[in-house]
Amino acid sequence: MKTIISASMLASDLANIEKEITRTDASGIDWLHIDVMDGVFVDNITYGNNVVKAIRRVSDMYFDTHLMVNDPTRLIPLFADAGSDMLTIHLESKGDTKENLAEIKRCGMRSGLAIKPDTDWKECIPYLELCDMVLVMTVEPGYGGQGFIPECAEKVKQLREYCSKNGFEQMNIQVDGGINADTAAIAKSAGANVLVAGTYLFKAADMKSAADLIR
Repeated sequence: MKTIISASMLASDLANIEKEITRTDASGIDWLHIDVMDGVFVDNITYGNNVVKAIRRVSDMYFDTHLMVNDPTRLIPLFADAGSDMLTIHLESKGDTKENLAEIKRCGMRSGLAIKPDTDWKECIPYLELCDMVLVMTVEPGYGGQGFIPECAEKVKQLREYCSKNGFEQMNIQVDGGINADTAAIAKSAGANVLVAGTYLFKAADMKSAADLIR
């Protein structure tokens, strides 16, 4: 499968967000990863649908929006209206997961399901028919700049093997957390094809070269 690079806006210079998005797009990066945190599901608070709507006015990049929120149910149409292309919700959050995944699709977005490092990948199985992507967190959600948890690569491997044998060959498997040139190779070898990178890309002297290295 094609390797997709999703640049995490959390690591960008938010005081110059339009320039940062332009730089990202010019570097040939595929998606913009937008982490939405509510201060309840995770400790931090980031930004909401109004920010997504604002940056949609200045960019036609693919918006890969990741909801780290206590209950995503009422937020789904808001992020669809704001311009998100992909909306990923957490299996560990509140609400009816199947209905929320179905609602994401009804709203015209692609659907993603995220799991924390301690969650068994097999808990995703009942929801795969409603998913375009599964996000395996390779750090604890809520903070940027953490180190890759090596044990998560085995989860990716087992999930990819299951998808390949059970009719989900085209499932996107995303990893998020601690991705750099070394850990990207580990994640891709395990079966991930969508790599979220933040600090590694935005702090690089040459973002395009950094993206090429992990691609």
